[in-house]
Amino acid sequence: MAMDLTSSLDVIKGVGSTLAGKFAALGLKTAEDLIDFYPRRYEDYSEVTTIANLRPGPVTIEAKIIQASGRYVRRGMHITEAIASDGTASVRLVWFNQPYRASGLKAGASYYISGNYELSRQRFAIMNPSAELASDFPVNTARILPIYKLTKGLTSKQIRKITKELVPLMRWLPEMLPDWIIKGQKLMPLAEAIEMIHFPSSSKKLGEARQRLGFEEVFNLSLASQLVKKELAKELAPIIKFDEKLAKRFVANLPFKLTSDQRKTAWRILQDLEKTQPMNRLVEGDVGSGKTVVAAMAAALAMKQGFQTALMAPTEILAKQHAETLTKSLAPLDFDKKVSLLVGSMKPNQKKETHKRLATGDCQLIIGTHALISEDIDFKKLALVIIDEQHRFGVDQRQKLQKKAGHAVHTLSLTATPIPRSLALVVYGELDVSILAEKPPGRQPVITEIISPNSRQQLYEKAKEELNSGRQMFVVCPLISESEVLDANSAEKIYEQFSKKDFKNYKIGLLHGQMKAVDKEKIMTDFVAGELDILVSTTVIEVGVDVPNASVMLIEAPERFGLAQIHQLRGRVGRGSEQGYCYLLMSDSKAPSRRLRALESSSDGFKLAELDLEIRGPGALYGQMQSGQLDLRVANLTDIKLITSARNAASEFINRNERLADYPALNSKIKKLQAITSLN
Repeated sequence: MAMDLTSSLDVIKGVGSTLAGKFAALGLKTAEDLIDFYPRRYEDYSEVTTIANLRPGPVTIEAKIIQASGRYVRRGMHITEAIASDGTASVRLVWFNQPYRASGLKAGASYYISGNYELSRQRFAIMNPSAELASDFPVNTARILPIYKLTKGLTSKQIRKITKELVPLMRWLPEMLPDWIIKGQKLMPLAEAIEMIHFPSSSKKLGEARQRLGFEEVFNLSLASQLVKKELAKELAPIIKFDEKLAKRFVANLPFKLTSDQRKTAWRILQDLEKTQPMNRLVEGDVGSGKTVVAAMAAALAMKQGFQTALMAPTEILAKQHAETLTKSLAPLDFDKKVSLLVGSMKPNQKKETHKRLATGDCQLIIGTHALISEDIDFKKLALVIIDEQHRFGVDQRQKLQKKAGHAVHTLSLTATPIPRSLALVVYGELDVSILAEKPPGRQPVITEIISPNSRQQLYEKAKEELNSGRQMFVVCPLISESEVLDANSAEKIYEQFSKKDFKNYKIGLLHGQMKAVDKEKIMTDFVAGELDILVSTTVIEVGVDVPNASVMLIEAPERFGLAQIHQLRGRVGRGSEQGYCYLLMSDSKAPSRRLRALESSSDGFKLAELDLEIRGPGALYGQMQSGQLDLRVANLTDIKLITSARNAASEFINRNERLADYPALNSKIKKLQAITSLN
């Protein structure tokens, strides 16, 4: 049967229903999915050494099998031993619990053999090696071996074997980039790059493949964002004029002095609002930098001129907190009566009243979740949309709001996730970016400490001191349930241990992403209200929730989180007048990494994000799903030369008036990227 990119994996030789199910667990269902499943890293066995020159470590030899035999030893363990010779010397090969090995090796045949050469029972041997006939195309030996992301019951060796069957398909992949870009940038053809990323013939070829695919990733994102910006520039939004008297009144009534960054950012926003070109600005600010105040000033100016503002938050509890904060800050301007909340848990008659106030214009600032664009709402005079922790406001969402407004609207996005400049340039090329780097005076840095698992009980005693003083504690775990693959405490396990043993005299709640939305809201509301002492959770509490009474953040297995993510989490504590503490409880007794040590010494989210990007890539900042969604799997975003070249090529594509329709594969990719509505 002829195979194409849409063919199901179970039609490939060697893939039955069981193996297909394991691939499906990784989201791989078709030939195209597997081709697009790039290795995570590589192990180099490409240098073939003579047996006489073997040194401890990873090795590859080409040798003949002289003899092979297997036997069972104590407790049912099976050992296969073989002798291989290449004319310079002989070496012992040892496999554990692979009883099929002896019968699978042909005496006198020449093999490539790759494995670890190490001391075993006081003699050196190659342990658990891969062995392939030297006459075949080597997949697991004598080459640079790709190592893939795995799931239970699936090995890199199996993935390599099945992927090899797709090499003929890879060689027919259609080119995505225009010929003038490929030649001008001296890029490897796409089909060759895909084959080399899976089966590199040399380090040089692997480097060229990574350069090609990395360039394409950045080019695609840059082109998608620049096209969005170009289309946005054609639209007309209402002019919101700057009112100096109102701005001064607003600032004078704040209970604190604005930082220099807040003043500069507010001024840029106010200038944007005076133009007919719709504002599309992202305000990045570390935890506690005062993003909401800047947004409130923009809303106040819109309200003064009779316009409406919609503020969208990712959760109900955050929407409620914003409503409370903004109502207070707008009260001195007599705008507090013009503020309304719209969330799913409200009663039908409350929603109906809010809808009516919006339609008549009596409500000028509406705060809610995505209900604001999904529900049947009519705005009287919508001009400004503020999105909290929704880094990319997608084409579909913008069109829905514009349809409700009857025209283009100004968009202001807020995020507490520090984004390194190189990543922001690529991912948010259509946005103007403002950064609030300064923290308001008086905010105490959270004391961060790495804790060995041997000191768990002493840590619990420290936490109890805070709890007994009337404060609260977050406990964050990397998993919801116990895993056979990952050695880390789960939220369910810690909740059970705390409830029955370690903190049985305290009120404890459990929160994770698989719970129903209404249950999550209830638990979080109880914690905010102080009805719970401890909240055991996964990272669902990462975004924006303000619990001033919480002073302790305990993070289980911090090595499994990104630096930027941990920095976000510790920003949940120390938000009141009391000192905040963040404890990083290691899952093993190994020395903490450079990454985790950086958290102890730095409270600068932007520096930490740069370090995370350098060490772990964009997935560390946005999670695996998001980085995959953005297709940033190969590009090294610290490579300024590559980023600049790819962005310039995207600009040139537009300036040449190239038609996307002339490049079907590229057109399909760009449309997908333009449609991304959320990174959260």
